[in-house]
Amino acid sequence: MPITKQAAKKMRHDRNRTTQTISIRESLRTLVKAMRKTPSAKTLTKAFSALDKAAKRNIIHDNKAARLKASLARLIIKK
Repeated sequence: MPITKQAAKKMRHDRNRTTQTISIRESLRTLVKAMRKTPSAKTLTKAFSALDKAAKRNIIHDNKAARLKASLARLIIKK
């Protein structure tokens, strides 16, 4: 348990940040899965924006976002 007030505040802040990160990551996964299941331009733009936002917020690495975007774009090209 935290001893100081600052440690208690940091623990609360970290817990809130963790829940936000988990929810963003789950929504990102569902968008990517939807894109892989039914590739279209609309789902591609949604997945791209979600990947960019996640990379911007350091939820996923920039290179991972670029890698996923490239693989998803290939699905549209292949179609």
